[in-house]
Amino acid sequence: MSRVFVTIIVLVSVFAVSATEKGKKGAYDAASTNYKVLYSLGSGQERVQCLARGSCNQKILTCPKECPERKPKMNKKQKACFIDCSSKCEVTCKWRKANCNGYGSLCYDPRFVGGDGVMFYFHGNKDGNFAIVSDKNLQINAHFIGTRPAGRTRDFTWVQAFSVMFDNHNLVIAAKKVSSWDDSVDSLVVRWNGEEVEVPTGGEAEWRIDLEEREVVVERTDERNNVRVTVSGIVQMDIQVRPIGREEDRVHNYQLPKDDVFAHLETQFKFFNLSDLVEGVLGKTYRPGYVSPVKTGVPMPLMGGEDKYQTPSLFSPLCNVCRFQGKPGPGVAKY
Repeated sequence: MSRVFVTIIVLVSVFAVSATEKGKKGAYDAASTNYKVLYSLGSGQERVQCLARGSCNQKILTCPKECPERKPKMNKKQKACFIDCSSKCEVTCKWRKANCNGYGSLCYDPRFVGGDGVMFYFHGNKDGNFAIVSDKNLQINAHFIGTRPAGRTRDFTWVQAFSVMFDNHNLVIAAKKVSSWDDSVDSLVVRWNGEEVEVPTGGEAEWRIDLEEREVVVERTDERNNVRVTVSGIVQMDIQVRPIGREEDRVHNYQLPKDDVFAHLETQFKFFNLSDLVEGVLGKTYRPGYVSPVKTGVPMPLMGGEDKYQTPSLFSPLCNVCRFQGKPGPGVAKY
């Protein structure tokens, strides 16, 4: 009788451990991207087997003929197959690039489209750093570059780098300073906790790291100067590096120096699990019931608040309204 009792205890213990491991949240809890790639069909359509927990677990999903590949080489001309192994359990065709007119976009000099769909400009100042998003588990700062021609009362500015802080980690995406633009040269820099990393151009064309809490992926969405950044459960960013062209310089009278094309980032954000009290130039537009203070219907609706959102450095989580509660570590400055 005692042996039977012991056996039952052992079996229950094993089952409990297995259930705990199976239910454990972590890097592979990002349901939409948690899958195993299978052999493609003869038509070239890619297939995957979903590994995410839930109703889609172990199901095989096949990309449509309209977008047979997850990562098409001709990214600018072809939509990609987006696989969602969450409860949606579906495949759809989507562009893998920033939409500068879409929700959560930050482009040009710099022009935002908020989570409320309202477009506005936030100029900041050259060499300044500003909290774009500040929430309890996420801080995204932007470093502004710019110039002020003689006679101007403010700087022309663009976003040159982002610092994405979460937990005790930091991911930096930046554009290199470039004297003359060449489409065949990669002008993108990626740093993880202060160390520069190389994003491969072949194979899956991605750099990734599995953390205990989540997964971080930086994947190329074109051969050069385009990436998609995913921090599972927190944020997805489609980023492109682009220069200011000579014609653009002439039309807007930026009066750029001849040795700098002001390479900058055009970005579209998608956020997950923001709190109702999220802050930041862009972040606050995702608050429930948020009403934009900018004047609509004018050519350049301006959003002020530089004093609220300016940070001491690109890596600092501090500003007058910042809310980030990350842990000090290799990627987060402590002040």
